[in-house]
Amino acid sequence: MNWDDTTDAAAEERLVGPAADREDQAVEAALRPKDLGEFIGQEKVREQLDLVLRAARARGATADHVLLSGAPGLGKTTLSMIIAAEMGAPIRITSGPAIQHAGDLAAILSSLQEGEVLFLDEIHRMSRPAEEMLYMAMEDFRVDVIVGKGPGATAIPLELPPFTLVGATTRAGLLPPPLRDRFGFTAHMEFYEPRELERVVHRSANLLDVDIEPDGAAEIAGRSRGTPRIANRLLRRVRDYAQVKADGLITREIAAAALAVYEVDARGLDRLDRGVLEALLKLFGGGPVGLSTLAVAVGEERETVEEVAEPFLVREGLLARTPRGRVATPAAWAHLGLTPPRSASAGGGQQDLFGA
Repeated sequence: MNWDDTTDAAAEERLVGPAADREDQAVEAALRPKDLGEFIGQEKVREQLDLVLRAARARGATADHVLLSGAPGLGKTTLSMIIAAEMGAPIRITSGPAIQHAGDLAAILSSLQEGEVLFLDEIHRMSRPAEEMLYMAMEDFRVDVIVGKGPGATAIPLELPPFTLVGATTRAGLLPPPLRDRFGFTAHMEFYEPRELERVVHRSANLLDVDIEPDGAAEIAGRSRGTPRIANRLLRRVRDYAQVKADGLITREIAAAALAVYEVDARGLDRLDRGVLEALLKLFGGGPVGLSTLAVAVGEERETVEEVAEPFLVREGLLARTPRGRVATPAAWAHLGLTPPRSASAGGGQQDLFGA
């Protein structure tokens, strides 16, 4: 079983999971900004990308190849579409897992128009033969198509029109250096600040014709884990609650009540996150405890705990990964309203935290 597929499926089932389901994809198509001026957040990336695109337009050339890295739901696909719109070019969208053979990539590349933008999502999951073909295509706008097999095989050079490749990855470290080096512009997408997410929520509410007060938007933004996709998903669930249980207006109280129904707490933790923390604190005294043992205690697969729950808990400073195992931080005890054991409060937990 592919771990990526397992964890992706688990993430899609969560209201606060970063993966996009079919409903998300349909709604995002309507909510996506059309140009860099509408795009909220990622100030440095927007400024740098604006310079790259303006310079390309001034030269009358295609834009440099662009690599976008960062967690799911931060806007990589949206930026790829904005790049195409800013350059006045069509866009072709595919993904790394869909390209399993060099021939798959050759078919796509040979059908590109001049100046077209090719968006390759999850580029790190592309097959190695396709990767090697992509090197030449990006650098020389040429591919060698192999005809035949064995000693009689012949390489036929195929010239390609100039195009712009936009690669997106959630794991930039898995890209081989020769591939990374061929991108003219590389950007890392950061998690959003609550103030930026409030603007995202207000913009989406306006497009969805939802009445929302500033404190209601702030409540949703604070539970969105720094991710616009999650903010938009929570907004839709709160909208449903407001229409059924109230008069349709989203206030702080309505937002808090709605998200309590969906088990998303004030810090953005859901049932799985709290289950991991509660097992770590109540069953193992805050750790250290091994990942497999923790997963059994929670009743989840090891990969689900490691890849789905832990990244956010670590980022929030609620859990630490150490050589001796998983350890809860003082913030985890405080968040669940529990009192740490005397050994932890006396400094034992701090010793475990750094693996001493």
